[in-house]
Amino acid sequence: MPVPLAEAKAELFRTLGHPVRIRVLELLSERDHAVHELLAEIALEPSRLSQQLAVLRRTGLVRQHRAGGEVLYSIVVPATIDLLRAGRTVLRQVLADQDQLAHELDPPPPSSAPSGPTR
Repeated sequence: MPVPLAEAKAELFRTLGHPVRIRVLELLSERDHAVHELLAEIALEPSRLSQQLAVLRRTGLVRQHRAGGEVLYSIVVPATIDLLRAGRTVLRQVLADQDQLAHELDPPPPSSAPSGPTR
């Protein structure tokens, strides 16, 4: 039985719902990276990075290939880069809206005009 579209999308977003996986995809959106390059950019133990790369491989978002003596990782679906950009755009707008709301909630600063004499 095929998976309903909403369920498949939810699974994709669950896969993207980990900060390390997002960071890996952001780095791979720039260019292919070897594991040691990813480790240099992401403060993580090699075994933990390996687990996150395995999740991304299983879901088909990244692939590994050999080049010389290194294993390189790359993004499989170029639209993943667009999705990451869209996430940044949405986040930027949400934060701007929250900032605007916070600004509206802040009381106005006290008037700097001198007040009358006090007794």
